[in-house]
Amino acid sequence: MKEFLEIYEENRSKIEYFIQESIKNIGTLKNQEKSNYKKLFNIFPSLELVYLVNKNSKQQVSSNIFRYTMDKSEKYKDRSYLISKLHFKDTNIAFSKPYLSSATRNNCITVTIKENDNIIFFDFALDRLLERLHLIELNKPFHTITKYFYTTSGFGLAFLAAFIVCYSLFDFFNNFLIKLDFSLDTIFKPIIALTLGIAIFDLAKTILEQEVFLKAIQRIQK
Repeated sequence: MKEFLEIYEENRSKIEYFIQESIKNIGTLKNQEKSNYKKLFNIFPSLELVYLVNKNSKQQVSSNIFRYTMDKSEKYKDRSYLISKLHFKDTNIAFSKPYLSSATRNNCITVTIKENDNIIFFDFALDRLLERLHLIELNKPFHTITKYFYTTSGFGLAFLAAFIVCYSLFDFFNNFLIKLDFSLDTIFKPIIALTLGIAIFDLAKTILEQEVFLKAIQRIQK
């Protein structure tokens, strides 16, 4: 995932220009609302989520519209925290930094466009967007397997680290307070175990940040 972020930053201006011009050529986006933006989903294979927010009330006024499904539970939710972070260009369009989407669990960027009383949010999957622009060559089955492997390994290491820390503390208090064993082993063994637990957790954190999630998750660019 770290490589995707680096490639995106290197080609950011080209990517933003491509998206901006492609959307501009479609015309008024209001006309796409009745078809649930199917035309945009066809044009952009990387597009995975669309929703509308009223710029006055700052409430979401549409369902979460995915490529094949819709989620009505997000409608009427307050999105003021998103609106406050938007900085539009002269063309009424704003781009976010890459972040982890809570809706799709994928790394993505969000493109926001002002149109009449609404602000339209478009979430693009980062890996598929880079692949579409021929910036990466993605082997999807291998990429998926690798991601799940790192996810399982990362959380597995984190669980093991937590177990080591908890067990070392239990063993220390059991020997020190119940068995009344005041030997050096009673003190230094937990220290070694705690140090090992911290090291394992740090390794798990690094794997998850670099291979599964993006380290700097920021919903909307300031």
